[in-house]
Amino acid sequence: MLLALPACAPELIRVCCPSERLEVLACLRQPRQQHMEVMKVFNDPIHGHIEFHPLLIRIIDTPQFQRLRYIKQLGGTYFVFPGASHNRFEHSLGVGHLAGCLVRTLKDRQPDLGITQRDILCVEIAGLCHDLGHGPFSHMFDGRFIPLTRPDLKWKHETASVQMFEHLITSNKLEEVMRSYGLVLEEDMLFIKEQIGGPIDETACVKSWPYRGRPKEKSFLYEIVANKKNGIDVDKWDYFARDCHHLGISNNFDYKRLLVFTRVCEVENQKHICTRDKEVGNLYEMFHTRNCLHRRAYQHKTGNIIEIMITEAFQKADRFFEIKGSGGKVYRISTAMEDMEAYAKLTDCIYLGILHSSDENLKEAREILHRVERRELYKFLGETRPKSKKEIVKSNSLAESIANSKPKKDPPDVELKAENFIVDVVSMDYGMKEQNPIDNVHFYCKADPSKAVKITQEQVSSLLPRTFMEQVVRVYYKSQDPLIISAAKQYFVQWCMQNDFTKPQDGDVVAPHLIPMEEAWNNMTS
Repeated sequence: MLLALPACAPELIRVCCPSERLEVLACLRQPRQQHMEVMKVFNDPIHGHIEFHPLLIRIIDTPQFQRLRYIKQLGGTYFVFPGASHNRFEHSLGVGHLAGCLVRTLKDRQPDLGITQRDILCVEIAGLCHDLGHGPFSHMFDGRFIPLTRPDLKWKHETASVQMFEHLITSNKLEEVMRSYGLVLEEDMLFIKEQIGGPIDETACVKSWPYRGRPKEKSFLYEIVANKKNGIDVDKWDYFARDCHHLGISNNFDYKRLLVFTRVCEVENQKHICTRDKEVGNLYEMFHTRNCLHRRAYQHKTGNIIEIMITEAFQKADRFFEIKGSGGKVYRISTAMEDMEAYAKLTDCIYLGILHSSDENLKEAREILHRVERRELYKFLGETRPKSKKEIVKSNSLAESIANSKPKKDPPDVELKAENFIVDVVSMDYGMKEQNPIDNVHFYCKADPSKAVKITQEQVSSLLPRTFMEQVVRVYYKSQDPLIISAAKQYFVQWCMQNDFTKPQDGDVVAPHLIPMEEAWNNMTS
């Protein structure tokens, strides 16, 4: 009360007896001094000066969170885009900040939602800690390395994020700190973990309300950090802005405007975050931005082959690389996520550990990384797309199929081995595979802001995409010899013809004698 009325301090002191005046002054000064000591401001290049609650500062100042400073946000993309040197650390700060902005906006705009200070704190913590489980080079680890080294393991970084969050709290003894700031430990810990990784109960998907951290009346809180309904969440808002900034790519999506036109509406007895109807174009721009980032940067052909080579090096180093976990137990790169104490030591630094090692066991891995450093990369042969909607599954049989596709006309006099072909199948979509994510978005109108409506694609524009997913097949070859690469490109063109794929963009140049043999390719209008 005294803090809320600082201008009244002289009057308060005047009515007190002399013996009480010093106590009143101390009460006035102490909370302000404490606030100045515990609050911390970060100068972020994307969001400007952002301030964090003292509990969030306690979480940030732990070894488990500081580990994110040593994991590149865009993995191998940094080897192609020199500006993309940002890490998971600053992205996590940004998501924590935006999570707080959105939940406070909803609280101020709609007091009837009953959003409490506990809710706000939990949402901010979830945003801050949602990426704690990322491994070396971010998505390279869970998207390439783990599926190859442990193909039977169904693992994703969100699972590790939940486990690392638990480890962070217990190993740093933050339980009492959380209680001191008003959190109900068991209930709020569950709520935070559910926001990061989804329902904790594996059978929850059959229930009408799968979450236990918050009741169904607060369902909208689960759509802020990681929105499973349509993919519109503050995680994307931050990385779109941050990645575009560091990549040097224009960002046409304006999350600040979307924040202004966001509110909660009830849909079929469940509350959802909705957007003003006139912002539907802005949302299409958001998903278009996501697609552009994947095409131009995240799935860049050179960045991808560098990640493939680093993955190959990690595979060869795996059984020789030892990481100590709890109780002194030793783990490998591929098993470190089984113990959070070991996993906390696993960062991008492993790359330099292999590169500068003198261990003879790491020689093969080291040579691959030296090739990356010298830019002696596996050569790109070209890319193609399947004409049918049948999904292409990445497998070793694809490389064997290309190696067996000897050109039918004037075949080159070289021997090509299947193990030297690298086939990378890349999926490009709007975030929900074949589905249009906007179909899962609810909107409200100016006439009645409490009523949620759907907006179809036809109601927006006839120029919007009709297909929301495609696959791109890229092929590389492990050689630097120009003659071998020329022959491999002809094999690749022949393979595209045999499998009814699209003509490679340079097909007319690299295999002019083969192109006339494919009638469909020659009937294309110029």
